[in-house]
Amino acid sequence: MIYLRIVAALIGLGLLTTGSDHFVVGASEVARRFGLSKVLIGAVIIGFGTSAPEMIVSGIAAAGGNADIGIGNIVGSNLANLTLVLGLAAVISPLAISSAALRREAPTAVGAMLLFAVLAQDGLGSVDAIILAVTMVVVLVVIMRTSPPPSVELEEDVEHFLEGADAIPLRTEIIRTVLGLIGTLAGAQLLVWAAVGLADAAGISGGFVGLTLVAIGTSLPEIVTCVQAARRQDSDLIIGNLLGSNLLNSLAVGATVGFLAPGAFVDPSILGLGMVLMMASSVTALLLMRRRFFLTRGEGIGLVVGYSAIVPLLA
Repeated sequence: MIYLRIVAALIGLGLLTTGSDHFVVGASEVARRFGLSKVLIGAVIIGFGTSAPEMIVSGIAAAGGNADIGIGNIVGSNLANLTLVLGLAAVISPLAISSAALRREAPTAVGAMLLFAVLAQDGLGSVDAIILAVTMVVVLVVIMRTSPPPSVELEEDVEHFLEGADAIPLRTEIIRTVLGLIGTLAGAQLLVWAAVGLADAAGISGGFVGLTLVAIGTSLPEIVTCVQAARRQDSDLIIGNLLGSNLLNSLAVGATVGFLAPGAFVDPSILGLGMVLMMASSVTALLLMRRRFFLTRGEGIGLVVGYSAIVPLLA
């Protein structure tokens, strides 16, 4: 039975990664064909799309009575983004960090993670979910009103993301979007089912599985995006993607879990040590980037090693 769960987890990860990728690309191209601006596509559809796996997996887990997997997934994804994913990107190509990105986006992302960590201490209830959702809306409004005018680089990023899509008929893109969403949902369901079974079989908590296997699976879109951006030496895209993902995970995904499983029991180790390590690793990564506004290959290796050391500690 355990082998069946392992196979299901692998299939779920494959469906989740492939499905979410096709869903985001398809939805972005459909939106472009209907006249949405490239800036709006880049900021909203692509930005939210990379966090879709976390939201769907955590939502399915919470709705199925496994809120610890849902919250563990949020904590684990936030942890992996600013250690494993950021470190891998720096190993591929040392990153020159924009001071504006750290000054503007970093405090917002850290504040969102801190708010999520505090509210989750007694389990996310309906009131907590409302606070997170309202905060998400306020943050988006503030970002839209205070951000500088859209850059040419952002439009070029969207063009690169949708490269070659013009030759594909609109009907095909719509089908691609629908099938991508179905694949994402199916992959998420398989992954949650496998995670619950593996946790029971191995005698470990669902929260730990959420922190590790599930979190790595839902972070695959960020890994792929950041590796591709590192090869193009596009540091701003990497930092914006990772900080934006942590912001959305903490507020939007956290609110989803709170609405679907209000007050559900959550593994105390996730709410204690897990939250502390999430915040500590995030602040450490940001301090490294802020020190010289540059992340070296050696520091990237250190972040990857740090993540590898954290996982056994959480076990």
